[in-house]
Amino acid sequence: MPTTQYKATEIEVGFHPDGYRIDKTASPMNRYTRWEIDSGDRWTHPTPVCFDSLPVSGWLKSDGFDWDRADGGQGA
Repeated sequence: MPTTQYKATEIEVGFHPDGYRIDKTASPMNRYTRWEIDSGDRWTHPTPVCFDSLPVSGWLKSDGFDWDRADGGQGA
């Protein structure tokens, strides 16, 4: 079953497989972030980025992230 992909402008909460996240419900520093993805597929070392640096398309929607977890709520 194919997964629906979206444009960055259509995302309220979601992620891009290249290590980007959008969370418009989070604090300003966590709204748009770039992450390193380690060999165990864990997302680490978030860095705030501006919206214009995000990939334009290829986004997946998410129900949310647990920002209090060390891995930023990976799998949330």
